[in-house]
Amino acid sequence: MGITYVEAEAVGPTGKRESVRLLVDSGATYSLLPEQVWKAIELTPRREMGFTLADGTVVHRQVSECYLALAQGEGHTPVILGEPGDEGLLGVVTLEILGLVLNPFTRGLQPMRALLMRMCYEAKKEGTE
Repeated sequence: MGITYVEAEAVGPTGKRESVRLLVDSGATYSLLPEQVWKAIELTPRREMGFTLADGTVVHRQVSECYLALAQGEGHTPVILGEPGDEGLLGVVTLEILGLVLNPFTRGLQPMRALLMRMCYEAKKEGTE
């Protein structure tokens, strides 16, 4: 599979905005903002979490949240506050919040097919589910 990047705009709590290039990583849980980006939009740490890298190493990073806008959608999302050398990532939590999936054939983002389950009251009442 190829590598896919997207252009995004990160917006902090004071309204400051910063453009950022993110690697779409469907294997990453959270998105990561490079240090210069999250500092420019004035994010502050909310909590610390441990993250396991591909080689099994556990690293600890601060987590916050911001408003992230892509061409395909926008919304609030948790983000890892990157440290020097960390590359910007677009993780699966943000993709799900925005209702997007990575199409492995086109290497582009597209709307996800969302399912909504509904139980019919009459069937439940009669026990015929």
